[in-house]
Amino acid sequence: MTRRKKRLAHDLHVFLLSLAAGAPGVVATLLLLFIYVDDAKIRWTVGALVFLVWLLTSVTLRERVLRPLQTSANLLAALREEDFSVRGRGARTGDPLGELLLEVNQLADTLHAQRVGSLEAGALLRRVMDEIDVSVLAFDGQGRAVLANRAAEKLLGVPLSRLLESGGLDAQRLRLTEALAADSPRVMELNLPGASGRFEVRRSTFRMGGLPHQLLVLADLRRALREEERLAWQRLVRVLGHEINNSLAPIHSISSSLKGAAPDDVEAGLAVIERRAESLMRFMSAYTRLARLPPPQLASVEVPAWITRVAALEKRLVVRVREGPPVTVQADADQLEQLLINLVRNGVDAALETGGGVRVGWSRMNGSPAALEVFVEDDGPGIPNTSNLFVPFFTTKQEGSGIGLVLSRQIAEAHGGTLTLQNREREPGCRARLRLPL
Repeated sequence: MTRRKKRLAHDLHVFLLSLAAGAPGVVATLLLLFIYVDDAKIRWTVGALVFLVWLLTSVTLRERVLRPLQTSANLLAALREEDFSVRGRGARTGDPLGELLLEVNQLADTLHAQRVGSLEAGALLRRVMDEIDVSVLAFDGQGRAVLANRAAEKLLGVPLSRLLESGGLDAQRLRLTEALAADSPRVMELNLPGASGRFEVRRSTFRMGGLPHQLLVLADLRRALREEERLAWQRLVRVLGHEINNSLAPIHSISSSLKGAAPDDVEAGLAVIERRAESLMRFMSAYTRLARLPPPQLASVEVPAWITRVAALEKRLVVRVREGPPVTVQADADQLEQLLINLVRNGVDAALETGGGVRVGWSRMNGSPAALEVFVEDDGPGIPNTSNLFVPFFTTKQEGSGIGLVLSRQIAEAHGGTLTLQNREREPGCRARLRLPL
């Protein structure tokens, strides 16, 4: 096997060619000097001068060829490092070297425009991703997260800095392995730190850096479904309220006017009618209040004072308050008070059935984003059927209206929070959790 010859450097090659081009003339000159010039001093002086001119000419030619190439290499290196401010001097037409520098300068302008466009497009993409309310994530071939938006940060309960850190968190640690393997599109039940429930999962593939990646889009269906449900109930309640009140108002008026003039038996009957009419009017008034809940008027609310005040309003049973850290939340104080009154009242109703107690407290969740969690737990019999908890009109109480929990959840979601109720795992009773953003 023959060894490959090592090629000479370009500048050395030019230098040797220059020497070879001048060598015949130099040799001829030196021969003529030594043949026809008798004075040794003149021969050596002129010979040395010819040799030095020959050598300096070759070196100058080498530098003349080398310098433009080094300049072009430096310009291209600057472009590779994305430094588009460097320009080659002497760029002009009609000169081969000038045309080379002119093309390099135009290439720098083109790359600079493309770079600016890429940065602007990337910034626009990040802004759009952060503004949409669906969670968007991208995973590499090893299942590590390499891209996420703010909605995904909130849903997963992991800061973006940690989510996209070197190496990235994998899909298994983020509880998204099943979602990455699911058909697309598909509706799935997911239990994630930021939310639990039904999500529409869409998955697709793309290439980045020449490698295949997976794009995962998670759309929370709960809020959309609940909003449609609430609008449907609003329409129903308004129709019922209008029609029933049109019937009950005359009954109430007539029974009140005839009560004093009728015989005893008629008077007693009319009194019953009056009480029933009043009861039905209160019933419909409660549902109308549910349909017309105004938007929250946000202000600073001191959490310890709010919870302590509501706990003291309950007189049937002593509600124990478990102190938490001093926290202030931006919310509508009246609506939050109504929400907590409903939860405490339900807890006391349940505890009175078993002779147990009720506890209320709060804590600060230092995730990303930070949140306030308020809990109300009771020692009652628990919830026999959790699927109907937030359905309007549904109630297990004889005197209940079936709107307390619906109204409470509506208030929580109007504040950007969540309300969940579930049976306690180790002890009997129920635990309600209210989570509000800080």
